[in-house]
Amino acid sequence: MDYIILDIEFNGRKFASELPMEVIEIGAVRLDSNLKHTDEFSALIKPVYFAKLNSFIKKKTGIPQEDIDRAHGFVKVIKEFTAWLNRSDAFMLITWGGEDMKRIVYDTRMHKLDDSYWLSAPYFDLLKGYLRYKNVTNDVSVEAALLDLEITAEGTAHRALDDARMTAEVFRAVFNSLDFERAQYYKDTYTNAKERRLVKNAVRSMASQKAAPTWELLNEKYLKDKIELTDLRKIVELREIFEAELLKAPQKTQQKTAGSADSATVT
Repeated sequence: MDYIILDIEFNGRKFASELPMEVIEIGAVRLDSNLKHTDEFSALIKPVYFAKLNSFIKKKTGIPQEDIDRAHGFVKVIKEFTAWLNRSDAFMLITWGGEDMKRIVYDTRMHKLDDSYWLSAPYFDLLKGYLRYKNVTNDVSVEAALLDLEITAEGTAHRALDDARMTAEVFRAVFNSLDFERAQYYKDTYTNAKERRLVKNAVRSMASQKAAPTWELLNEKYLKDKIELTDLRKIVELREIFEAELLKAPQKTQQKTAGSADSATVT
């Protein structure tokens, strides 16, 4: 099993737009089963939309506009990257958060390519693994993790290959503490982190107020006028998050919820 430490950069924008953000750089490091660095991949991608990088992205990444202008498009680069990945007999992608996989899947679909390769590729979210290792909840950057682990950061932050190299150092440092049973496959989501956090915090708030947490109460008191619930897929996803959060609640809260449900059936 090889471990592919993956990082991407994408062309964010300063204003609301229906046009998609796109991957503009892919960087990856291949580690073998002994965590030995064996290979690297790096490529810039010329986007279809927002081909001229805005000032924020240019400052953040340091990518020169002329390099983007000369870069190949997504279709060619992703084909080369897939061929590079397939040099491994078996691999697991290692990412810092879930955005990298999402962006690759979205761009694959935008270009009307088959997304099955990426949907079947196992990946491990090292950010979550690191937070479990440190027993903390607030997200941290790769640079902050390196500092905490007393590892000297090398390279330029927000360049894909350099970020992949730095992430690989964190991966090596905490490898023996990671639970790879938590590896996953990409799954479409219809909610954002803010919406999911709102539901989780609402369940805790209801529990602290000794109120029986129900979907109806959550919707009326905490979600109304804060989340647009017109997409059935989003509603289903939020209900799943709500129910999963209930399972984490104190036993007495679950009992109170059950009691409330029983009372509701009395006529």
